[in-house]
Amino acid sequence: MTAAGFADYFSANAPCYNQFRPAYPDALFDQVAALAPSRELAWDCATGNGQAVAALACRFRQVLASDASAAQLAEARCAGNVALFAARAERLPVVDGCVDVITVAQALHWFSLEDFFGEARRVLRAGGVLATWTYNLFTVTPAIDRLVRDFYDDVVGPYWPAQRRLVDDDYASIAFPFDALTTTRLPMALEWSVDHLLAYIATWSAVIEYRRHTGADPLAELVPEIRAAWGSVALRAISWPLTLKTMRA
Repeated sequence: MTAAGFADYFSANAPCYNQFRPAYPDALFDQVAALAPSRELAWDCATGNGQAVAALACRFRQVLASDASAAQLAEARCAGNVALFAARAERLPVVDGCVDVITVAQALHWFSLEDFFGEARRVLRAGGVLATWTYNLFTVTPAIDRLVRDFYDDVVGPYWPAQRRLVDDDYASIAFPFDALTTTRLPMALEWSVDHLLAYIATWSAVIEYRRHTGADPLAELVPEIRAAWGSVALRAISWPLTLKTMRA
């Protein structure tokens, strides 16, 4: 069952989200686990299709993985020490003070922040850690980057939800009510085909909203332009600026 009362931009596109979103670097999870008061229990909040769960499951005895979208959870493939369940970020059905680490991967901007921070404080044990990260617009080559930036700003720009501004400033404008530990910029780089890149862009919430409001495909002009700029190279390096923020309760 899907948790009620949240803006759902991703359920209808859950299989594509699972297949085409980038994976996170191991160094991120090593840093988070090193800060944990113990390795007993991690909660991956707004887990989506579980992109962060496998890495957490290797580092913690048990992982809770929740999402408000049942469709996203249905795409997750998790280890035996992972418990998947539908729940909003602002209300987790666990006892007080039981979680060592809360992770939020590219999702904090969708939350009711005051309510979520209160819930995080409730469920974290003494010395527990909140780790949240976000990544911004990728880079490939100057020619491709210009096309993507114009598309991002001008074509689908009006259709980005208001929360997207928090991603654009790498969460710098969020007032976290916890003791700051680190703010780290980590490399996130993968080699993708042009088809993979275009499929990833199609998962953007602004693309989904554009289609919903206009009935047209905003990618119709971008696709041939990207393919022409890409050339005959099979794979290119795609890089995202990823920012990890950690704090202690």
